[in-house]
Amino acid sequence: MTRVRAAAASGTPLRIRGGGSKDFYGQTLQGEVLDVTPLAGITSYEPTELVVTARAGTPLAELEAVLAERGQCLPFEPPHFGPGATVGGMVAAGLSGPARASVGAVRDYVLGVTLLNGKGELLTFGGQVMKNVAGYDVSRLMAGAMGTLGLLTDISLKVLPVAPAEATLKFGMGQSEALAKLSRWGGQPLPLNASCWVDDAGAPTLYLRLRGAVAAVEAACKTLGGERQDQATTAPDWTLCRDQQLPWFLARGERDLWRLSVPQTAPVLDLPEPPLVEWHGAQRWVRAAAGEAQRLRNAVAVVGGTATLFIAGGAHAERAEGRFDPLKPPLDRIHRQLKKEFDPAGIFNRGRLYPDF
Repeated sequence: MTRVRAAAASGTPLRIRGGGSKDFYGQTLQGEVLDVTPLAGITSYEPTELVVTARAGTPLAELEAVLAERGQCLPFEPPHFGPGATVGGMVAAGLSGPARASVGAVRDYVLGVTLLNGKGELLTFGGQVMKNVAGYDVSRLMAGAMGTLGLLTDISLKVLPVAPAEATLKFGMGQSEALAKLSRWGGQPLPLNASCWVDDAGAPTLYLRLRGAVAAVEAACKTLGGERQDQATTAPDWTLCRDQQLPWFLARGERDLWRLSVPQTAPVLDLPEPPLVEWHGAQRWVRAAAGEAQRLRNAVAVVGGTATLFIAGGAHAERAEGRFDPLKPPLDRIHRQLKKEFDPAGIFNRGRLYPDF
């Protein structure tokens, strides 16, 4: 608290940092490092209530291991991007893995947070049960805020039991056919959990993961067809997909990696190359040369989507253009008002979301 108050008084920017696994993400890294890794540990875990509370600096792998011992998990599969990933960074980045389209995003599982604001005040929002949420849900507002509103100290999360059964099916098909089938399957009572379409070395392929009750998964496998994959092989591949470590991502070279967020029903887009498609069509990854930003943003604007420069060529390359789509006037005003309310001196993660924010 003392350091935050001193920084606010002098206008010194502070860069909140846990394990640093997501330093590549966002506009710029500015300010003196405020290390949150000492704020570690699971402070409360009620398996029967499906609720866990952990300090922000708790290693994400440690939390997931504790949950796994009780047959539970974070169903949105938060990316790690390295061994140093923390619970606070998971919430601040607001990123979710392959299952997001079926189970929801990280913000859907945040029940409550304790936050140190830019005035050095410790504030608590939400609680440990969904019914405590009333009025403006400030705790979920922290998901994806990139630490610009304050320093998370404690986070309460809803968890779920691990699904009894899982299977991955493989289909050889082009992107247009894959999108059409995913759209049709999404309207049927099938235990769809994740999907990944990729054109790797000229072999366009759709991978579909099913999760749920044993009977439901087995019935879906018979209904959908395809080639059932060995679980021991595909489970690690889904983890690689979660962290953008599949061969398709690793072949990026010096090109930028863009994340396109579009409606699931969006058709094939005019892109520099075929994308890697996730979330049943709603998330599309594109490798592109520097200077393709406007083309990509134009392509997603047509279908009402957004484009984010996720990793710049060279991983930490500075760019003049914004990494995130500019906010429209009403949203921009709301964001700035929230920033002013939580962090009046603008000391937290300055420039992480937008150059002047």
